[in-house]
Amino acid sequence: MKKLVSAVVMAVCLSASIAFAADLKVVAVVDKVDVQGAQATVTLKEGNGNLVTVIVKDQLTLDKLKDKRIVTGDEVRVKYDEATKESKLFRKTAGC
Repeated sequence: MKKLVSAVVMAVCLSASIAFAADLKVVAVVDKVDVQGAQATVTLKEGNGNLVTVIVKDQLTLDKLKDKRIVTGDEVRVKYDEATKESKLFRKTAGC
């Protein structure tokens, strides 16, 4: 019985750590923006030259992309899910 309980606890802990490890943070420059209706695909270029493609679905960020408040060449801070590539946070790094 103790082995069964410890195996279940271990499985829960392992799956919880995997779920939290899926979010990635990056500060990068917007390389390309493609808005299609209710979502946008944004290609970002990291400082080391790697390209990252992120899908934006939240309405506030979509409005900023459509209004050209976020454009190619802007530096942004992005937090996104590694598996789905869907953004959770998308902000310009520039201040006031």
